[in-house]
Amino acid sequence: MAHEDWQDTFGQITLTAEDAEAAEEKQKKNFAFLCVLRVLCGEKTLYVIEPALKATLALPTQEVYYRLYRCDNAPPRRLLLLHGGGVGGAITWGGILPHLTRWNEILVPDLRGTGKTRYPDHHEHGFSVEEVVADLAALLDHLGWAQFDLGGYSYGGLIAMLLKATRPAAVGKTYLLEPALLVKMNDEESILSHERILHAAKRLHNPENRDEGLELFLDAVAPNRSRGSRNEEVMRQRLSHRPAGLACAIECVSHAAKHFDRAALIASQARVSSFIGSRSHPAMYQLCEEIAAGRNDWACHLIQGADHALPFQKPEIIAELMNTNLSRSKT
Repeated sequence: MAHEDWQDTFGQITLTAEDAEAAEEKQKKNFAFLCVLRVLCGEKTLYVIEPALKATLALPTQEVYYRLYRCDNAPPRRLLLLHGGGVGGAITWGGILPHLTRWNEILVPDLRGTGKTRYPDHHEHGFSVEEVVADLAALLDHLGWAQFDLGGYSYGGLIAMLLKATRPAAVGKTYLLEPALLVKMNDEESILSHERILHAAKRLHNPENRDEGLELFLDAVAPNRSRGSRNEEVMRQRLSHRPAGLACAIECVSHAAKHFDRAALIASQARVSSFIGSRSHPAMYQLCEEIAAGRNDWACHLIQGADHALPFQKPEIIAELMNTNLSRSKT
């Protein structure tokens, strides 16, 4: 990891090359970022790296891996964060976590098909959104989380919406970062998009066609990305960790797209802040604005300079908006 990447992660301080190497070494040893242990350092704020509680919940059909971040200095409030397809929770939210100041407990699980969450036989198998929601329900019950705020990105954004619909009284504030299915397309565009993404999944299932599958997937979710950039190279490396798991997640979302009533799912949400990259499909922000225009508990934020990879590209901006939006919320 380059020195400048650690500057982006920590945000408000500059690390020396030696500091960056030391921090990277800790990350290699499975340390993670604890959200908000802060030490004043002159006029700047230093974020301290600490290990998170890491554990696995063994369910009959899934071993659910999760990280629990605690900060005694933050207000007594809980936040559940759900990642997108192909990249686990710690990496997806790693740049955002150090800047969150409104929660003293943050739960970051790996969803099916991603990270360290696996079937008991450790092989890749297909799954449904209902099974993913059931995994989370079991985890929340196991930890005794009856009340919490909720954030979800892409595939995890769809799961977050379904979890909210399933447990409406449990969820307070919801943050949606380009959630799957929340895009307004005409019928022809929708069919073409569905065909492209399923073709990507088919290629990802075959190790020999992994690179082609990743290209097709990125073309579908981030067509306006900076091609050939270092950021794209890093994203490809992350998505290559479990390509067949990514394929299963794609198929899971595609199946849901055919069977769920999107209007009813949107209507079941409450107190939502939605984040859309300015370089993403314009239909996504258009739909977000239309929803917000018809209700007073839905806010849209256009993140300038970002595409679908917005949690990796603009973590500090998103974290600050999450903090601010919660402060402005009624409860």
